[in-house]
Amino acid sequence: GLPIPMNTKLPPLIAIPTTAGTGSETTGVAIFDDTPTRSKTGIANRALKPNLGIVDPKNTETLPPRVATYSGLDVLCHAIESYTAIPHSKRPGGRPTSPLLRPAYQGSNPISDMWAMMALDLCVKHLPRAVTDGDEDSRSQLLLASSVAGIGFGNAGVHLCHGMSYPISSQVPSTYKGYGSSSGGYPTDHAMVPHGLSVIVSAPSVFEWTAEADFERHATCARMLSAARGGTDDYTSTLGAEFAGKWLADEIRDFLTKLNVRPGIKQFGYTEADLPALIEGTTPQHRVTKISPRPVGREELQMLFENVYAED
Repeated sequence: GLPIPMNTKLPPLIAIPTTAGTGSETTGVAIFDDTPTRSKTGIANRALKPNLGIVDPKNTETLPPRVATYSGLDVLCHAIESYTAIPHSKRPGGRPTSPLLRPAYQGSNPISDMWAMMALDLCVKHLPRAVTDGDEDSRSQLLLASSVAGIGFGNAGVHLCHGMSYPISSQVPSTYKGYGSSSGGYPTDHAMVPHGLSVIVSAPSVFEWTAEADFERHATCARMLSAARGGTDDYTSTLGAEFAGKWLADEIRDFLTKLNVRPGIKQFGYTEADLPALIEGTTPQHRVTKISPRPVGREELQMLFENVYAED
């Protein structure tokens, strides 16, 4: 059915994160995943925001490296999507008639920008070490990144990487056995694509396309990724501002390579015949797609999924 504003006070909610990724302890967002119908979407309301978050790196001490990787990549996309979201002043729909009718996501704004940039900086500096070493300092910094990213995207919103991720993870072919080993930390009784992985696989294609809306914001994100690896390349200085998207896409690919992660969806067993269903599964995700810095419809989604499919 259609969304209905929440006007009932809920019992106290205390969130204790055991991964550094979703930022659930600072957001009013939950994920609805209905396996029988192969559908997945987000549920967002301020009433879902926890009253208290207990953020302790002791709770991530035994996190398997693959879980640390994929949940950390969710932080990366939270930060970049929030920072590159449509500006709040251009959000579709205009001002609602009542505060209760305000959408969950407002678009990028000066407050969310601060949190997104802090989260991105912490993530690119500490995620690789949190995966390889798992020391308490890196896990602490990554948990902080997850929480502050939640404050940022819980305000501004995320957009296409997340919108496209819902069908990617919910419609994964039953033949996919990428997590058939218990050492990965994920269930082995069914095919699955972890959330953070389903989000990041489209990121290079998405941000290369969305950059046209704001070259400088995308270049800023690319610059932070480059600085974290000690890079000195600046596509926008040598090739022009219009190469900001290409630069950011390449920096993300390089970051993923170091984490032994590949973009693209062929690796999950998807074929070209599956693309229409993936587009169909993304189209209703207006909560996030309307926050895209560039307008997106079926034609644009088809182009993006084709590009993501061609990645690997």
